[in-house]
Amino acid sequence: MQQILSDHGIVLLRQDFREHDRILSLYTRTHGRLNVRVPGVSQGKSKLKAFSEPFTCAEYRLYYRRNGAVGTVTGGKLAHVFPSIHTDLNKMSMALHFCELVHRLTPLAQPSPEKFDLLLQALTELEQGPLHPAFQAAFTLRLMTLAGFGLDHPVLQIPDEFWQRMHQDTFASLVFSTPEELLALGKCNSVCRRFLNHYLTYPLHTMQPFGLTEPIFQQDMPVVQEDSLPDQELQPQPAH
Repeated sequence: MQQILSDHGIVLLRQDFREHDRILSLYTRTHGRLNVRVPGVSQGKSKLKAFSEPFTCAEYRLYYRRNGAVGTVTGGKLAHVFPSIHTDLNKMSMALHFCELVHRLTPLAQPSPEKFDLLLQALTELEQGPLHPAFQAAFTLRLMTLAGFGLDHPVLQIPDEFWQRMHQDTFASLVFSTPEELLALGKCNSVCRRFLNHYLTYPLHTMQPFGLTEPIFQQDMPVVQEDSLPDQELQPQPAH
């Protein structure tokens, strides 16, 4: 049976396909992560090219053939294109990093409106304000929780209040300056790196081309010796 879907989605990844098409990894609000084809985007008069750009948010109209695993984008309505992110190298690399994290930590066709809202919030705040040191860790910790790998309580003697802020406050408000706060942030970054190194089967592609494999502002934070951190304490437990 043929099927037509309409859903809000964010472009996570894209890849050229055949002569004029693109394949997208699209994270939708009500259908989860989908693989879709955008036909004819390399042709000059294509009206769908804007729908296939990285981290574009739009309402997509998708067509599925009977028993088809890959849908076809037939149209839609643009919602957010985040122009200031596209003109800032650090912001763009961070946005691509967030999108790849969602792609890597989300199975196909398993809806999670909370993940969609988290990614949209991060992109919106990245568009509207400056990039600061806590952005990366705060997003990763929240995505870990939504992916079922959240930590039930703070680890590494991170203060409860700091841990709660990293999980609940707006990204823009997570600006820290005291030595105690910077040390706690360094520990949060260590938790995130240890989690990703343990649970991802191959390294992330994003941020490496820009020399940003470490947190962007790591040089401004106290160094946490990760080989001294207890593995048992950092072991994420599936969220209930």
